[in-house]
Amino acid sequence: MPMDGFTLHYLSNELHEALVGARVDKITQPEKDEILIAVRNHNENFSMLFSASAGCARAHVTHIKKNNPLEPPMMCMLLRKHLVGARVTDVRQIDCDRILEFEFEHYDEMGEKTTKTLVCEFMGKHSNIIFTACDGKIIDSVRHVTEQISSVRQVLPGLFYQRPPAHGKIPFLQVDTKLLAEKLFSAPPTLHKALCECISGLSTQTAREIAFRTLGSEDAVISGLSLDTLAEAITNVINEMLQEFRPNILYLPEEDTPCDAAAIEYRSRAYLKSNPQISLSTCLDEFFRARDSAERIKQKSATLHKVLKTNLDRTEKKLAIHEEALLNCERSEDYRIKGELLMANLYMIERGAKIVSVPNYYDENLTPMEIALDEKISPTANAQRYFKLYQKARSARKFAQEQKELALEELRYLEEQLLCLENCTEEAELAEIREELETQGYVRATRSRRQIKKLPPSSPLRFEAKSGTEIFVGKNNRQNDALTASAKPGYVWLHAKDMPGSHVIITRENPDAETIRYAAALAAKYSKGRDSSRVPVDYTLKKYVKKPSGSKPGFVIYTNQKTLYVEPVQ
Repeated sequence: MPMDGFTLHYLSNELHEALVGARVDKITQPEKDEILIAVRNHNENFSMLFSASAGCARAHVTHIKKNNPLEPPMMCMLLRKHLVGARVTDVRQIDCDRILEFEFEHYDEMGEKTTKTLVCEFMGKHSNIIFTACDGKIIDSVRHVTEQISSVRQVLPGLFYQRPPAHGKIPFLQVDTKLLAEKLFSAPPTLHKALCECISGLSTQTAREIAFRTLGSEDAVISGLSLDTLAEAITNVINEMLQEFRPNILYLPEEDTPCDAAAIEYRSRAYLKSNPQISLSTCLDEFFRARDSAERIKQKSATLHKVLKTNLDRTEKKLAIHEEALLNCERSEDYRIKGELLMANLYMIERGAKIVSVPNYYDENLTPMEIALDEKISPTANAQRYFKLYQKARSARKFAQEQKELALEELRYLEEQLLCLENCTEEAELAEIREELETQGYVRATRSRRQIKKLPPSSPLRFEAKSGTEIFVGKNNRQNDALTASAKPGYVWLHAKDMPGSHVIITRENPDAETIRYAAALAAKYSKGRDSSRVPVDYTLKKYVKKPSGSKPGFVIYTNQKTLYVEPVQ
């Protein structure tokens, strides 16, 4: 949904009716850029959500509950100090733009009535929530904008709040046909781009709808048209749209997940399924429920993803070094043979010689072998030198082999964690992955363990086969270990063969072939091979699955397995 001035026009009217007169009961800040204010009005309790998230900036009534940090951020404490017990006196949109102001009235420490304002700017990555005093001075904001960030407009505590520059556009509620025609004369030839340049408060999506209703195409051009006639038609379309408040959620055909929400019915998007709602807040709450959660997970997992990729690249380089060392160590036998041949032919080697040719007793044809010598030492010392090189190469080979195996194990673990991160859909799962990486030493522990444990443990995915048998799929190593450890010995355990993937458990002994195949397809879907059309999946009884002592989380060894080749579940 475009949170443009057009949508905010409807939203401000809706929130004005719902909030004016409401009493503030509670304030929380579940995210650094998100504030929840619980209020009571019209004998009803509800919450207002204010978000300055780059991809999900919005303000609306919500019924979604969220976990809060153990210690409230400074912005939250300031809002509690000034607004708990206050009354909402006004909700207004500023100049048809992407700005909403929420005005509160309360009594200060001196017992005098005063006002405070919460300014919400919905401007993509520059979105902000700014708390100001009655004189317009900024008390605090979700995002501080310094002079280094913007030389035009700073947002810092103690400064006076300044609204973003207007750019000389026409407010869509006050479109003057003559002025619009003049602006269209120097505007881009594509109508929707011209509208965005001439009229304030229009997103590209809304401008495309106006173009569609005016000229029958979202990409219509204005070249060769009468600008006066066009401006009049545009004005009529805008006035028509302003009378069509029909909040609805949009879905792609054959899909159940919302793809968008709108304040009106977009005729240019008639191919989408529409589900009318009673309010714009209901639309926003429903649409952003899944999208916001996914966006938050993506933001919070970005640091972990970077850590894993950095360690993965480092481990791959280590592996290449150890493999090269092993190749170099293949000459160790050559050193031993040269040492033995020198010892067997000491009598024919002159001291000070730089090279000697001796019969190679290890060759069937006794082909002579040339051996380089150090002329500064005796023939015996030269033989001993080759034996030392042999011993050194053997030791180096053993060390390189051990390090290669460790690097391979770490590589498997890191790839497994990357897959877990991709499968992550809940904050509890993300917290568990982070805690594991902290324990393994990949991430520095910067948060309180108590805060991590406050989140309830995440649960594995549950599926049901046609036979009615339950199948569980782990989404991270904690879930994988717990699933495998709690499974009965006769249950079937599955895992994608030779690649990172989830542990899958069929909770039944002797399941039918169709159930096993379905579980294998699930194991393929939740593995690194999910994009392949044919994935090998091993399955065996749980009693044949063992976790070595001291091994990394999620790691097991198994025997007596069979392999199925399946297509991942779509």
